[in-house]
Amino acid sequence: MANARILIVDTDYASLKHLKSLLTKLDFMVVGEVCDGPAALKLARTREPDLLIIHDKIPGLGGLEVARIMYEDKIGPIIITTDYLQQELLIKAKEARVSSILVKPLEEYHLLPAVELALGNYQEIIKLEKQIKELKHNIETRKLVEKAKGILMKTSHLNEEEAFRRIQKQSMNKRMSMRAVAEAILMAHAMQDV
Repeated sequence: MANARILIVDTDYASLKHLKSLLTKLDFMVVGEVCDGPAALKLARTREPDLLIIHDKIPGLGGLEVARIMYEDKIGPIIITTDYLQQELLIKAKEARVSSILVKPLEEYHLLPAVELALGNYQEIIKLEKQIKELKHNIETRKLVEKAKGILMKTSHLNEEEAFRRIQKQSMNKRMSMRAVAEAILMAHAMQDV
């Protein structure tokens, strides 16, 4: 994903400049450089980068805490950089849903695949989460329509097909979703029971 917008966070000025140079050379756009966790979150929320590359040891909020917050808030994927890799960091990075860990000094041949995979995998996750949300909505709608059909079958003495057609026809006539019609039927029925 050339031209992806990347925010970089590190307390080491030389590392920031080196990373920015590598990313620019690889056709990525650096949209910000900061050196602490709170500033990273603030900038991530305002500039909406496609990716955050953050050192694990930064003041304020640590890199892993920033990663966890960014994952929960669906801001974007995170790559953690570290001076040395420890098992504990790996475990915590998994929990924070970090896309990758890179050990300094950063090299182009490690950075490019990590960035490309982080961006690609994050887009796939967002796409799958959207599909899950749509499927849940469809299941909820079907449940509501089924309940409304049951009420129509009972109160209007219709068979299942006739009850469905009535909901469908009402949906078209009123230019409302079948879900909205079903909810109206359920609400009207609940009001009668009060």
